[in-house]
Amino acid sequence: MSTVTKFFGSKVFDDRVMKSRLDEKIYNTLKKTIDENADLDISVANAVASAMKDWAVENGATHYTHWFQPLTGITAEKHDSFITPSPDGGVIMEFSGKELIKGEPDASSFPSGGIRATFEARGYTAWDPTSYAFIKGKTLCIPTAFCSYGGEALDKKTPLLRSMQALNIQALRILRLFGNDTVKCVKTSVGPEQEYFLITKEMYDARPDIRFTGRTLFGSKPPKGQEMDDHYFGVIKPKVAEYMEDLNNELWELGIFAKTEHNEVAPAQHELAPIYTTTNIATDHNQLTMEIMQKAAAKHGLVCLLHEKPFAGVNGSGKHNNWSISTDTGINLLSPGETPYENAQFLLFLCAVIKAVDDYQDLLRIAVATAGNDHRLGANEAPPAVVSMFLGDELNAILDAIENDTPYISAGKKKMKLGVSVLPKFTRDTTDRNRTSPFAFTGNKFEFRMLGSSNSIACANIMLNAAVAESLKIYADRLEGAEDFETALHEMIKKTIKDHKRIIFNGNGYDDGWIKEATEQRGLLNYRTTADCMPHLLDKKNVDMLTSHKVYSEIELRSREEIMLENYCKTVIIEANTMVDMAKCSYAPAIEKYTAVIAKNAALKKQLDASVPCGYETGIVKRLSVLTDRIAKSADELENEVLKLSDAENIDSEAYMIRDNVLGKMAELRAAVDEAETITSKEFWPFPSYADILFSVR
Repeated sequence: MSTVTKFFGSKVFDDRVMKSRLDEKIYNTLKKTIDENADLDISVANAVASAMKDWAVENGATHYTHWFQPLTGITAEKHDSFITPSPDGGVIMEFSGKELIKGEPDASSFPSGGIRATFEARGYTAWDPTSYAFIKGKTLCIPTAFCSYGGEALDKKTPLLRSMQALNIQALRILRLFGNDTVKCVKTSVGPEQEYFLITKEMYDARPDIRFTGRTLFGSKPPKGQEMDDHYFGVIKPKVAEYMEDLNNELWELGIFAKTEHNEVAPAQHELAPIYTTTNIATDHNQLTMEIMQKAAAKHGLVCLLHEKPFAGVNGSGKHNNWSISTDTGINLLSPGETPYENAQFLLFLCAVIKAVDDYQDLLRIAVATAGNDHRLGANEAPPAVVSMFLGDELNAILDAIENDTPYISAGKKKMKLGVSVLPKFTRDTTDRNRTSPFAFTGNKFEFRMLGSSNSIACANIMLNAAVAESLKIYADRLEGAEDFETALHEMIKKTIKDHKRIIFNGNGYDDGWIKEATEQRGLLNYRTTADCMPHLLDKKNVDMLTSHKVYSEIELRSREEIMLENYCKTVIIEANTMVDMAKCSYAPAIEKYTAVIAKNAALKKQLDASVPCGYETGIVKRLSVLTDRIAKSADELENEVLKLSDAENIDSEAYMIRDNVLGKMAELRAAVDEAETITSKEFWPFPSYADILFSVR
């Protein structure tokens, strides 16, 4: 047995631990709760709490916390010790089922979108038994949901669990129609690929924009970036390899299936990909992964940047959400099988996803909307803001045949001919991959590529699960009342293809012609910014769908629209204020100082020899003087635009003002500073350059 297999999951109260420490009856009851969404009994909770506490204490834990995911986008925890006073003046270590099931953090101190007033403080955390508890440091972390005193969800986990339950209910209805009575539960699974940048702590400390906002707000293009394509899958530098090794070990101890690691396209950019697991567990794991990435980096004198676009002009970082649907019996419902044309069950679930993505393309765009991701979507490393689907040649041909009632002739699987006899022969996949597609079919799953690297994957999967549940509900309602199931099934698949084929696009998503075709000919949505898309969360069709499946209440949706727009506005305002401060207090004085030195040198030359032309110096002084004036003017204008935001009538108006006025002024200020950087001596420039930062890890 290898070392990894010995310590993998050693800090997790997982199924192996529960089976060994719980009474068989208690264990079986808990498993039923986890696997079949059955109700949890307090007697089971008490037994689990006792075993969990004993295991945690044996592994060095002194405290426990209800670990939850509020609407801040990060995790939260309040630590309580296990100690209870004993009559003899000492302490005993206790932990009850009541303490396991319920905690009580301050609900008014987290974003609530108006659900909680400042004086209304009570909120609750509730144990999620479907996600394993784990030890972090000396604290037992218990994954929980977080709700207000009135029962409204104040977190990302509760709606995620609701969406999984909604999809489970509707998927079971469909499977029963196909005569499958053995499946007890249908769950979605996810494998989120995580991209990130690594820079040295020295560079991080020297750049206030990175420290305050997570990204560079200024910076001219370095002499070398990613033009040579030499970083992608290149040899991993020793310092980065050491970091990755420590990161893997910490993740493996927590039962996180870290699998693949490699250099990404941009200098200093890397990726980690896990093995797929159930969606709510994958969400917990990804939040932990981001936290541990940053913690592990500090041990190596590095800083892990998770911002979607930390450096303009080079690739940003995304998070590819590989999503699929499976039964508790191990059947992947999105697996085409050997003969997908004859696999009616697969075709129905495929059509459900197609319909969902087309009907709720706005919700999918909203689910990935942040100020940071607005910089990435549509760039050359990310899909456009227009949502479309890639299915590949084989599935496209199958859908065309069904729509037109024509025979489908399979091209069959082809052997790859590489022209070298010693190389192994292998079968080519039936479809290529499309890295420009926002939502691509990749064999037995869909890859939703629009998520930003710092995003929680919860939001995207909530909307995806709910939208597919709605499609399946519509199908089940029709098929359950059909006189002839086979005929009704065929007609429904055919109708879905005809009604929703506009969302299917197998071409180049980076092509400007596609954006024009998508919006003008196909009628697809193109919400370029968070300000454009977020208000549509409250469109009637979206509210009706999400409330009907009990994923959100209307008040919860209204709160989230407000919270997300408020976060967008705050993010951009912090960036704008940082730019003004850096421009006025650092860049302008540095440029002015260098200009004075050049002017003085020119004057000295003239004193020594009046015939010396001094053309170089004169040109530099003129250009820098103009740029200094532009910087001062742009900084003042940006500052004034930020001040005007206080006059906004509501958060929607403030977001539109930022989109229409503030962002443009930020771009103008940056352009002036970046131009000045290209002609200012490095010894006078106040901050490290892109070249310094991107190539700082050796």
